[in-house]
Amino acid sequence: MENALKINSSTPQATLGSLPLGPRPDSATPQTAGAHAGSAHVALSATARRLLELRDGSADIDAERVAALRDAIASGKLAIDPERIADGLIASARELLK
Repeated sequence: MENALKINSSTPQATLGSLPLGPRPDSATPQTAGAHAGSAHVALSATARRLLELRDGSADIDAERVAALRDAIASGKLAIDPERIADGLIASARELLK
């Protein structure tokens, strides 16, 4: 038992992404010990899949829109509307203050 994991108040907590999936090695019963060796299957709900998408930020960026804006800036065709930007900032600030 020299290598036992000790948990105390200074031990960092694990995040969802760092948790191992599958059965714990010490929880296998003699009947299932060889049946699932080396494989694990996890089924996520639609909500869990959506939360994972939000966590990694890939759903936040519209790559096609970014490319179109980059091209418009490079060609000098991007029309900037300061009033629209100001209105958006004010609306965001109001939403945060609710």
